[in-house]
Amino acid sequence: LKLKPCTLDPYAPRHQPRTAMTTSSVWDPSSANFEMKRKASYSLFSLSEPSARPCPVTDEESQGKHDKLWKLMQHYKANDTDSIQRDVVSKVEYSLACTRFSFSKEDAYRAASLAVRDRLLESFNDTNSWYAQQDVKRAYYLSAEYLLGRAFQNALVNLDLEPAFKDALMGLGFEMEELYPFEADPGLGNGGLGRLAACFLDSMATLSLPCWGYGIRYKYGIFKQHIVDGRQVEKPDYWLAKPVPWEIPRPDVTYPVRFGGRVEDYSDEKGRWRQRWVGGEIIQAMAYDNPIPGFDTFNTNNLRLWRALPSEEFDFAAFNDFRYADAVDNRRKAEDLSAVLYPNDDERAGKVLRLKQQYFFVSASLQDLLRDFLQKPGRKWSELPNKVAVQMNDTHPTMAVVEMMRLLVDVQEVPWGEAWELTKKTCNYTNHTVMPEALEKWPVEMMEEYLPRHLQIVGEINKRFIEELTKMYGDDPRVRGLSLFQEEPFKGIRMGNLAVLGSNKVNGVAALHTEIVKKETFADFYQYFCDKGEKEKFVNMTNGVTPRRWVHCANRPLSDIFTKYLGTQKWLTDMELLKQMVKKKDDPTLQREWMAAKQQAKQKLVDFLKEENILDADVNSLFDCQFKRIHEYKRQLLNCFYIIHRYLMIKQASPSDRAKFQKRTTLFGGKAAPAYVNAKTIIKLVGNLSKVINNDPDVSPYLKVAFVPNYSVSVAQNIVPASDISEHISTAGTEASGTSNMKFVMNGGLIIGTMDGANIEIREEGGDDTMFIFGCLETDVPIIKQAAQAGNYPIDPQMQRVFNAIRKGQFSLGDDKAHEQFCGLVDKLCNVTGAGTWDGDRYLLIHDFPSYLEAQDRVDQTYADKAKWASLSIQAASSMAQFSTDRTISEYAKVIWGVEPSVRPEPTVQYKNN
Repeated sequence: LKLKPCTLDPYAPRHQPRTAMTTSSVWDPSSANFEMKRKASYSLFSLSEPSARPCPVTDEESQGKHDKLWKLMQHYKANDTDSIQRDVVSKVEYSLACTRFSFSKEDAYRAASLAVRDRLLESFNDTNSWYAQQDVKRAYYLSAEYLLGRAFQNALVNLDLEPAFKDALMGLGFEMEELYPFEADPGLGNGGLGRLAACFLDSMATLSLPCWGYGIRYKYGIFKQHIVDGRQVEKPDYWLAKPVPWEIPRPDVTYPVRFGGRVEDYSDEKGRWRQRWVGGEIIQAMAYDNPIPGFDTFNTNNLRLWRALPSEEFDFAAFNDFRYADAVDNRRKAEDLSAVLYPNDDERAGKVLRLKQQYFFVSASLQDLLRDFLQKPGRKWSELPNKVAVQMNDTHPTMAVVEMMRLLVDVQEVPWGEAWELTKKTCNYTNHTVMPEALEKWPVEMMEEYLPRHLQIVGEINKRFIEELTKMYGDDPRVRGLSLFQEEPFKGIRMGNLAVLGSNKVNGVAALHTEIVKKETFADFYQYFCDKGEKEKFVNMTNGVTPRRWVHCANRPLSDIFTKYLGTQKWLTDMELLKQMVKKKDDPTLQREWMAAKQQAKQKLVDFLKEENILDADVNSLFDCQFKRIHEYKRQLLNCFYIIHRYLMIKQASPSDRAKFQKRTTLFGGKAAPAYVNAKTIIKLVGNLSKVINNDPDVSPYLKVAFVPNYSVSVAQNIVPASDISEHISTAGTEASGTSNMKFVMNGGLIIGTMDGANIEIREEGGDDTMFIFGCLETDVPIIKQAAQAGNYPIDPQMQRVFNAIRKGQFSLGDDKAHEQFCGLVDKLCNVTGAGTWDGDRYLLIHDFPSYLEAQDRVDQTYADKAKWASLSIQAASSMAQFSTDRTISEYAKVIWGVEPSVRPEPTVQYKNN
């Protein structure tokens, strides 16, 4: 056994045994400014706060009283095969209450997970102690979603426990790979935004950066996508139906979050006029910790998620009065806050729920991190920017700017001017959209009802800002655009403007996107900061993905090839090493091994599709994949039009000519927002195409189509390694970055795409010939729109043929509703004078279709030359160093956060006095 240095502070309060519940609130809504005090700070008997934390007893009688306890905690769990087996069996019997006669594979998964978790917690606790001892500057990542994927394999890999556990489980009669499917994907995210956040967490830990994530513990995720008669049907995602071994309930870490009430004036003890927020309702935010292990490091960081609970669980008076539903009404209303990711906000009630969700997790997170900042005795508020960096991931957490001000000014009584400077130096904002309409704007009347103090604070910030602008620009029209308030179409708060004004740094997520942010999305703000000499406020941070998850875990045969030819596994933390592979791209032996790994991945996908009754696919076909959130700007509809074109071409060909067509399997996946009718219609069109094409004996040997339901990280780990070509075909200037493009290329897939988002930089790194580019450029879009308004927007005859087939009902399958919806999509596109606007072809599908066909032809021609395709695949995958999140997060740490790595010493090194 290795001796573990004692990292336990004998005087720190110890956590009680965890349960999934917390107790009733200790906060009185009629009081004010009690934030940043955990429930554990109060006496549960008197509900009063102790005047000071009890000091440790140091008298001679108690000296050494707990020495035995500290000594027993000095040892790490052993990782030899026998010790792991004993640990797993112990979990089976004592944690799961199973016997050798009632022991399933699922029980084996749960027992093994608990054994891994024990080792994870050793690293987790030691890392937290190390950071506290070193008093490091920390970064906190606030995100509404995290698409984490399964934790079991990832933890084994990052903790370097995979071989040991594999052997141990094999000795117990279990193949470790058979246990992975028993873990549910956490329902905490939807698309690229959430997956990016998850990759970031992995890289933060791998780089030994003292960083935590904060978010919401959604009970039902966004939804579980079912396809019924070709249409998306949303069902709750019961990912918490079974115990989750990877989360740690923390009822001791519970904070109050207020909604409603009123703001009142008062004089403090020094006679100063102040304002306080009182009344309303109190919701409890209870923490759940999710340890995030780094790879090839002893550091394990944390993702802290908040669960919403009522201030009172149960109304006994209502129950005794036979009003049983009323007795639990408060609990239902509170738990709505952390029930579902992105609730439908078509109606006001949905908008209110979104506002409350966002404020709920922001308030709890800031209370927690500021409380941690104050833990060091004698801490001064002037130190805050040197110890804390807050990153707001898109506009969902941007209420953090206002809440930071409220906590500093109201609760901590920091003067306004100082508080505003601290806020601006501490907060940072990542923009993820180039569309102004996607930036959140909260109605003033809604803010007044639910967050009245925050409305006042925004008003004061804006008043001072407008005064400054007037001095700079006079009565310039730009002043109105820079204001934090809008008047039309409703009076509201522009959260994007607030985030930019209240942040130290603002970043885009790809080179093109950042330029659009500066020149279009926030053009006036960029000019304002340039005029102030703060041009460097806007920076670019191109997104990335983690190679540990997306190559090593998802595609082990490819990972083994990299390791074999490089002679080291260090490429997993330094992808620059992969560039050595480019020199070997034409080596026949490497090409054979490379394509064999690809074939192995394709066979795995074929088996998955068959097991899930999705499709009987041909493993020798070209696999064409488009997996991303279903949205018109991502242009899944353009892909559908191409499939129809290809179907018609094959159908009309003679049998001998059909045999000349490259066999293709085209796969779609992704979720549509529940209220997004056009996106759901596109899913229905894909389903109908699959039924027509896959059942056509003339065409199905050469073309098959399927929609893969309920796309998730685990599903992606089957899809991504098998892709030959992936579609990233958004209209130029609409995709901020994209990260699925990076995953596919990292696994040796090539891209057919537009000059949009990160496609541009991927092409620059990999070479022009590794990407099949088509479509207009971002600078062409205004010219195309202008020509269309003059009636010059021609429809290519091949696209017209596709439209005619749709209008004739060739893919409607006798479904009148579907036929009407399909024709509606086509008719709107054909309003040629409205191209580039919501009245017509908003995303220029008609314009780009001819060049899209040419690009698809180039794909077929290139794929026919197997040696050339293998060479390009190797070249592309080996040129992806720029798109590792390790590089991205290193830049965030240096340029935005000012956070340095804090590497926890080897466990054999004593770094704390016992």
